[in-house]
Amino acid sequence: MLINNTYHLSYCTNIHPGSNWASTFNSLKEYVPSIKSEVSSDAPFGLGLRLSNIASEELNEGNHLSEFKKWLQQNQVYIFTMNGFPYGNFHDERVKDNVHAPDWTTKKRVKYTQRLFDQLAELLPEGMSGGISTSPISYKYWHDSEDKKHKAFKIGAKNLAEVALQLLEIEAVTGKYLHLDIEPEPDGLLENSDEVVEFYERYLIPITTQIFKERTSLSQEHIQHAIKRYITICYDICHFSLAYEEPKYTFKKFKDAGIHIGKIQVSAALKIIYNEADAQDMWDSLAQFNEPTYLHQVTEQLNGKVKTYNDLPVVLEAKKDFTEFRAHFHVPIFLEQFGKLHSTQDHILKVVDYLKTNTITEHLEIETYTWDVLPKELKRDLSESIVREINWLKDIL
Repeated sequence: MLINNTYHLSYCTNIHPGSNWASTFNSLKEYVPSIKSEVSSDAPFGLGLRLSNIASEELNEGNHLSEFKKWLQQNQVYIFTMNGFPYGNFHDERVKDNVHAPDWTTKKRVKYTQRLFDQLAELLPEGMSGGISTSPISYKYWHDSEDKKHKAFKIGAKNLAEVALQLLEIEAVTGKYLHLDIEPEPDGLLENSDEVVEFYERYLIPITTQIFKERTSLSQEHIQHAIKRYITICYDICHFSLAYEEPKYTFKKFKDAGIHIGKIQVSAALKIIYNEADAQDMWDSLAQFNEPTYLHQVTEQLNGKVKTYNDLPVVLEAKKDFTEFRAHFHVPIFLEQFGKLHSTQDHILKVVDYLKTNTITEHLEIETYTWDVLPKELKRDLSESIVREINWLKDIL
C-alpha cells in the first residue's frame, strides 16, 4: 500500500510456506485477501513476493503467470518487490548457512535472479520501480583465506554485471526501472557499510565498468551511473543493528559513496543486556530462541569493533560475561521487550524518523519470518500477527 504518497509498504511472503508454485499460490490465496481487508480495504495492497527457484520455474509453465496476474488484479494486490535471497525451501527443514547457496560465484544464482527479474517486469504495475533483494555475495566461512574471498568477490562482481546488463535492457524496452538490492548480514561476505563501500570501489565498479565497455556503447560516466542505479542495497534494519551501526551513519556513508538503497526491510533483532541479578533467567529466556532451522548469529561490540559468534548455541554453551549481545532472530517489530530480553526496535524508530525528512527509497518491506519458530508465548494467529506489524508501522510512519 502507498503511505504518505511516497512509500510502498508491505510484508515479505517468505513467512509463508512455498517450496513450489502450487504451495506458494495457495498460501497467498489463504492469507493475503484477509490481511488486505484489515490494513488496506479501500486501496490497492502491495506485496513483497518470495519465490523459491522451483516456484519461479513453475510460474513460467503453462498459464500460471497469466492466472497469477488475473488473481492480483481481482484482489487489488500488486507486486513491487521480491525476496531473491533464499533459493530453496525456507520452511520445515534445516536452512542455516544453506540460505546463501547457491551464492553469487555460481551461474545458478545468476539464472535464478534473472528469471525473477523477467517475472517482476511482467508483474510490476506501470509507473512503479521494482526491486529484488539478494545475498551478500556469499557466506564468509566458505572462503577461509583472503585469496578465496578475493576470488569470490571478483566472480560475484562479474555475475552481478550480467544482471545489471539485463536491467539496462529491461528499462530500455519496457520503461520499467528495476534494481537488485544486495543484503548485508552477519557472516556474509558483506556485513556492514565499510565492506559494502570497499566492494563497490575495489570490485563492482571496475569489473562491471570493463564488461559494460565491451558490451554497450555507454560512456564511462553513464556506465558508472548505470551500475549504481541497478545494483543497490537492501538495508535490513535487524542486520545493521547487529553491526552496531547507527542509521544516520550508514545512510551518510552510502550517500557519500553514491550507493543507493533499493529497499528497507523493517525487522528487529534480539537485544540481550547483561544483568547479574537476573543472569540465570536471562540465559533461560535466550535459550528459548535456540531453534535448528535458521542461523542466529550473535554480535558483541568490544573496543569499538564488532565480534560475531556464528550461531546462538556458541553463546549459550560458553555463557561468558558480556555487556550487551544482539542476536540475529527476526522478532515481532511491535514489541520492545520479551521478558528478560529486549529488541532493537529503537533502530526501527530511528530509521522511521530519518525517513520523515529523507526519501532514500520507495520500498518498505516488513520481514519477520520466524513466527513458526518463536517461543510458544510469542506465537499468535499468523494473519493477526502480520496485520499487527503492518498497522504498527503505518501508525509510526
